[in-house]
Amino acid sequence: MGEGPTITTIAARAGVSIASVSRVLNGLPTRQETVHKVLSAAEELGYVPNSVARSLKSRRTNQIAFAMADIANPVYLAMVREIQPVLKAAGYRLVLHSTDADVGDEIGVLRSLGERYVDGLIMIPLRVTEELVKAIAAARAPVVVIGSVPDGLRVDNVRTDSRTGLRLALDHLHGLGRSRIGFVNGPLDTVPGAARGAAYADGLAALGLPYQPELVETGDFYRAEGAEAVRRLLDRAPDIDALMCANDLIALGALHVLRRAGRRVPEDVAVAGMDDIDLAADAWPAVTSVSLGSAERGRAAAQLLLDRLHDAGRPPQVVTVRPRLVVRASTVGEEPR
Repeated sequence: MGEGPTITTIAARAGVSIASVSRVLNGLPTRQETVHKVLSAAEELGYVPNSVARSLKSRRTNQIAFAMADIANPVYLAMVREIQPVLKAAGYRLVLHSTDADVGDEIGVLRSLGERYVDGLIMIPLRVTEELVKAIAAARAPVVVIGSVPDGLRVDNVRTDSRTGLRLALDHLHGLGRSRIGFVNGPLDTVPGAARGAAYADGLAALGLPYQPELVETGDFYRAEGAEAVRRLLDRAPDIDALMCANDLIALGALHVLRRAGRRVPEDVAVAGMDDIDLAADAWPAVTSVSLGSAERGRAAAQLLLDRLHDAGRPPQVVTVRPRLVVRASTVGEEPR
């Protein structure tokens, strides 16, 4: 049996360079005349199935990318569980990309949209810089952003109100008679870190409680780093009677640290988190948490992107998912049996 067609034989048949054939077959921007020549030659030589050729001609991949900071984070997994079935029902595959919260990586993903390896992008950036905003505005495929974006950026957007959510938790803790409420936050240069830090200060003021810097510690939105931040806070302020954590992973780390320090939860220290991940409900004690509607945000983002693919000219849409407090044993104790 003879050797099958190659890029070289396609180039010869089409009368174009090997580089041009490579660009077309990889879906890179190329003159339409060249695209037509290459695809015609490829089909004649049997290089690709007709269905693939049609896909290349239409510039459709039937794939959608989801770019998130950490693919292992339960919040993003909850979103994936909702995004994938919505897209699958519409004939799209979901491609996952972990950015490690690196803005440069996110900008690279946005710029690569011009190569048409996917038909659209859902992204949830933690740091929204001027460069990232420019890259979103210049994206060459539909983009949906989950999270807060600057006013004036014309992009489909799904957001929640974490400030209100944190206030719900603070009001709950104060209503239980707690007045020395510590706070462990993530990085302040992230969107959630800045918003939740400001909400903590505003919430204390609204409750008539003083803001005390010694009760605030900054770590990261991961369990191990959050636990270390809780240890630092306890060393400095061992008399706290409540602990507000900027997410549930920090709260889970806090349970371990408090237990090792001989502090009972919630009798000595009431603990609340944010995100309402599955692990929060399964912890011991189960963690009171602010649900920010991860599943709802994922589902809404997928639908917004499908709507944009169907109607590229529609005005940008904004969907807001309201937070709610889910009260569990880490603040009110176990229910009597």
